[in-house]
Amino acid sequence: MELGKRAPYDDEEQVAVERMSPLDATFLHVEDDVTHMHIASTLIFEGPAPRYEDFLSMIEGKLPLVEKYRKVVQFVPLNLGRPVWVDDTHFNLEYHVRHTALPPPGGATELRRLIGRVMSQQLDRNRPLWELWMVEGLDDGGWAIMSKVHHCMVDGVSGTELLTVVLDAAPDPPRPVPAPWSPTESPSGMELAVEAVAAMAVSPFEQMRAVRAATRVPRHALEQLRQAGKGLAGLSGVIRPTVASSLNGPIGPHRRYDWAATSVDDIKRVRKGLGGSFNDVVLAAITGGFRALLESRGEPLERVLRTMVPVSVRPRDERGIAVGDGSLANKVSAMFAELPVALSDPVERLHAVSAQLANLKESRQAVAGEALTSLSGFAPPALLALGARIATKTAQRNINTVTTNVPGPQIPLYVLGRRMLAAYPYVPLAGQIRIGIAIFSYDGSVTFGVTGDYDAAPDIEILCRGIEEEMRTLVALAA
Repeated sequence: MELGKRAPYDDEEQVAVERMSPLDATFLHVEDDVTHMHIASTLIFEGPAPRYEDFLSMIEGKLPLVEKYRKVVQFVPLNLGRPVWVDDTHFNLEYHVRHTALPPPGGATELRRLIGRVMSQQLDRNRPLWELWMVEGLDDGGWAIMSKVHHCMVDGVSGTELLTVVLDAAPDPPRPVPAPWSPTESPSGMELAVEAVAAMAVSPFEQMRAVRAATRVPRHALEQLRQAGKGLAGLSGVIRPTVASSLNGPIGPHRRYDWAATSVDDIKRVRKGLGGSFNDVVLAAITGGFRALLESRGEPLERVLRTMVPVSVRPRDERGIAVGDGSLANKVSAMFAELPVALSDPVERLHAVSAQLANLKESRQAVAGEALTSLSGFAPPALLALGARIATKTAQRNINTVTTNVPGPQIPLYVLGRRMLAAYPYVPLAGQIRIGIAIFSYDGSVTFGVTGDYDAAPDIEILCRGIEEEMRTLVALAA
């Protein structure tokens, strides 16, 4: 039976469903009571705030551009197949678009506390996996939007571009008109189970057929294997355990949140005066921040910190927003870098980071990681669910932190005529990692969103101020 159609004994209409990719399913399976796999951002706007009813109407008018935002996860009985996306027959927009306000005085401290509390709550799997919070009461008369979406829906790059559905490139664009929407009936559990059993027999054959097709162009196939092989050799270093640190250990369900900020111009000044790429400068600043944090905790600095750096392997021609064709599925891999916190000189730290990232790119770690992720498509979904949990908790004992850099738009953006002034990204914590950092660039600014476990990382402010101090030092040295 073809997925999305009724069995021969049923005369009802076709039922449209979309199966999750193996990587998307992994993000869902690794989630538990203390690991919340949503990515997020907080956007700050100039005032005054719009009426909630106008904001809600605008979101409703743009929902047809992101069909998955009206879909819910449906699991296959007995884990016989990967979960599927189906229309939410009880979709309620007001559940997802929420309205709140900061307590006085409405400053950065109050906003950070609110972000930490909202991000500590797991998304309801019985509903579409996203929320938007309209936040009033900022001390300067402005307002904010907190966007929260499960990682199984989008990766960092496509998730950022998804913001352009809600955000406008001009202050007075045509207002979208909400259109009627009727959900399509979901398939039964029996239908999903029957289809999954059939797919288990077909899928390996189809994948082997694709391999045979690739070998019809031997030169291209051999080059792919060579690149992946080089990357696998580089990935083997992740097996080595890191030095014990307070940065790693059990985490709880609650989160703290803080941020640091710099500018694109300052990063360009450092690049021009001291060398390195944009990412090199960003990681060097983070290295300085972690050095300050470890020093404040009285921990030895004669060590390296290993960080996982997620990398988009989405082809550039796929990085626009696609409507309703599933192209927002995750296409991410990772590299593993070691932050040289032992070096006392900021310029030496920058040069060490530059040299290492150049080697990592040459080693093709990201290509190997993506190849390994693709192979998970062969695994029976029940084993995929179990393996995802084991792999996440085991591998992350050898990783101290996560640093993910997402390039954003470099032009002003608007919502209902109000200009967006800043954007602060949020990255989830998982396994044994107690601190994670997300970097986001927008309209000439660069922000570092720092997530910390509420109990094990109460001092992430030291890390944030250390990042900013490192950038000031590098800018002065570059001048």
